[in-house]
Amino acid sequence: MSIEVKNIVKTFGERRVLDDVSFKVNDGETLAIVGFSGSGKSTILKLICGLLTPDSGEIITSEGDIAMVFQYSALFDSLNVANNIAFALRERKELRNKYTDREIRKIVSEKLELVGLKGIERKYPSELSGGMQKRVSFARAIVTEPNTILYDEPTAGLDPISSTLIEDYIVRLKEETHAASVVVTHQMSTITRTADRVIMLYNGKVVFEGTPDDMLRQDNEYTRQFVTASLEGPMKMLAEN
Repeated sequence: MSIEVKNIVKTFGERRVLDDVSFKVNDGETLAIVGFSGSGKSTILKLICGLLTPDSGEIITSEGDIAMVFQYSALFDSLNVANNIAFALRERKELRNKYTDREIRKIVSEKLELVGLKGIERKYPSELSGGMQKRVSFARAIVTEPNTILYDEPTAGLDPISSTLIEDYIVRLKEETHAASVVVTHQMSTITRTADRVIMLYNGKVVFEGTPDDMLRQDNEYTRQFVTASLEGPMKMLAEN
C-alpha cells in the first residue's frame, strides 16, 4: 500500500468540499480522480502531499518521497532546465550534501532522457513548448525517486497530440518508478490511457469507483452523465463552480 485515504472531511468556510472520502492506491497503480470543477479533486492532492490538513479522517502514505506535477508545469523562469530539475537535490535540507555536482548532472541527464528530452539542459522554459515544459516538470518530479506521484490536470492547455504524448509518459513513469500515481483530470483520453481505477466525486462524496471500462459502460447514472457530457442527470453545475 502506498496511499490510503480514510474518511476524510475538509471544509472551507461553510462549504464541505470533501465529506467522508475514502480510497486506496497501491504501488504501481494509477488512480484517476474525476468530477466537476470545484468537486474537491485538487484538494485531495493537496491533502495527500501535506499542503492542507484534513478537518477529520486520516491519510496514510508509505515511507518515501511524494512528488507533485502541477497543472501548468510551475517551472522557474529564471533557471535553465538542468537547474529546474536539480532544484530539490540542491535546496532540500536532507538532500543538499548528498550528491556531487557531477552526480547531479548525471541524474538530471538520466531523468531528461526518461521523458524524451535528452540534451536540453541549458535551455530555459521560455524556449520550450507547453508539452516540453510539462515533460521537464515530470523529470523534476521524479528526480528524488518518489514512491508516490500526484498529477494535477497534466494535459491542461495542451493540443490533442501533445496530450497523448503526456499520457504515454505518465504510463511510462509508472512502469519505470513503480510509484503509486494519482491523476486529477477531466479528459476521457487521460482516464482510459493512464488509469487502472477511477473515482468520481460529487457533492464531496465518492459517487463511483471502478475501472475505466466500468466507467465507459455507463451503468452508473453519474458516469453516464460525465461520459456523455449531458446536462441531464443527478449532477448539477453550481454557480460557484
